[in-house]
Amino acid sequence: MSAGATPAAGDGKPLVRVQNLVKYFPLRGGILQRTVAEVKAVDDVTFDVRAGEVFGLVGESGCGKTTTGRLLLRLIEPTSGTVEFDGRDLTKMKSDELKKTRSDMQIVFQDPYASLNPRLPIGEIIGEGLSNMGVRDRHQREERVAAILDKVGLRRYYINRYPHEFSGGQRQRIGLARALVLEPKFVVADEPVSALDVSIQSQVLNLMADLKDELQLTYLFISHNLSVVEHISDRVGVMYLGKLVEMSSTEDLFKNPKHPYTKFLLSAIPKPDPRQHRQRLILSGDVPSPINPPTGCRFHTRCPIAQFPICSEQQPAFELKSTGHWAACHFAEQTKELEKESGFVAPAIEAVDEEAAAIGQAERSAASEPEDVLESELDEEARRRSSEPLGGE
Repeated sequence: MSAGATPAAGDGKPLVRVQNLVKYFPLRGGILQRTVAEVKAVDDVTFDVRAGEVFGLVGESGCGKTTTGRLLLRLIEPTSGTVEFDGRDLTKMKSDELKKTRSDMQIVFQDPYASLNPRLPIGEIIGEGLSNMGVRDRHQREERVAAILDKVGLRRYYINRYPHEFSGGQRQRIGLARALVLEPKFVVADEPVSALDVSIQSQVLNLMADLKDELQLTYLFISHNLSVVEHISDRVGVMYLGKLVEMSSTEDLFKNPKHPYTKFLLSAIPKPDPRQHRQRLILSGDVPSPINPPTGCRFHTRCPIAQFPICSEQQPAFELKSTGHWAACHFAEQTKELEKESGFVAPAIEAVDEEAAAIGQAERSAASEPEDVLESELDEEARRRSSEPLGGE
């Protein structure tokens, strides 16, 4: 990133400010269990989250999204960098001060089955945070738990039931209730709907949007589903192999992506209408190992418009390319010209789309023919088959 530059959330003071955040996980080996290598899970990530917005974080599995979310809440300790919450540096807080701040920061975990203790009724699961924060009166805790159950669309009398008695969507609502019972300012939603059916996903997403407006919440929404991110997010950051490669408003990112990796992700979004076909871009190769990431631009080993040696030797700066639009690409302003030269869209995919379009046209033509024509053709076929000898010719 260029010196002194910060990808700001917009006008006003941000609620969360992340500066040069790094997390390396050591790999140990040998008899003495010495550190022999490091997994570079998050590597120099910087962004801000404005109060009241939904900031989406997307990317392939293993790109560092979940690790970033946990670092923001200091559930794991960063290797270096700072995380400021409401003007205070979380990385420098001692345990007592951090515990007091916890009530303002909560998380909704990805798995609604593994994240709930099967031995406890949901009243105790949701009320555990209240107990930890000093609400000792049992009646008061139960009243607050019952109130938050109402808000997330669950019955008050569910308070004595156990997690195994609920469906996946209901369990995710319980997880959401557990996060919101402390009335936080900031919630990290880590793939909150990926384990749910599509119909249940929409219910949970609409619930989260309603509660955001009602309770004045700020979300970091982590997901690999770009359709969901487009629906709920105000701004989006795209991660690849531990680094942010693009960030902008949701509308600008989906209409005018500047990084080749973002374009591949957007091309994978399915069309709801089977008669419409998107020009799918096929991303070749596997994600490189975060233990030994490529030099220069980390995407250059899979990028169809990479220019050598600059892309393989020089790491691109994460810098402002247009108003509110950040990207880390040496050729962000020349992608269209380079795409034409490199044949960015695979011809085989276009051919498949043309064939599908032809089949769809034939089906629509057949459907528009008069019924008596179709019936006469079927009758003729039946007479032909009945005149053939058994067993064929």
